[in-house]
Amino acid sequence: MGVWNQIAQYLYLKKKDPDSPKTFNVKAMHGINRISIFMFLLCLVILAFKLLKH
Repeated sequence: MGVWNQIAQYLYLKKKDPDSPKTFNVKAMHGINRISIFMFLLCLVILAFKLLKH
């Protein structure tokens, strides 16, 4: 599975693979990855506003 497909699944843009394992560890890892992607995007927006403000 490609990186862009995995990011699309984290951001709920693409349906999850039905054959993927459903253990707690995988769910926790995906949750942490989802949080980190959202935080990164939020920081990019904040930085863009700061750069455009000056």
